[in-house]
Amino acid sequence: MIEATAGGIIIDVRVIPRAGKSGITGVRENAVLVRLNAPPVEGAANAELIEVLAGALGVPRRAVAIVSGDRSRHKRVRIDGVTLAHAASRLPH
Repeated sequence: MIEATAGGIIIDVRVIPRAGKSGITGVRENAVLVRLNAPPVEGAANAELIEVLAGALGVPRRAVAIVSGDRSRHKRVRIDGVTLAHAASRLPH
């Protein structure tokens, strides 16, 4: 679900677009569950996902990048400048 890399971490994420409220709500299918208010069109949900994760981990948006699954509900997201311990303390697991 969360793995350490040379410069940060990679998180497995499960996204639910068009939710009533955006936020990290738990764990599902061995991935962090993130509900997004934005619809999955024209990158709106991906942009909101980056914003939600950056805010939750206290990093700038430029430190967050979608590695795979940009058109899927299952994504892998890289976050630079964050340790595994920091992420584990701020994300559900």
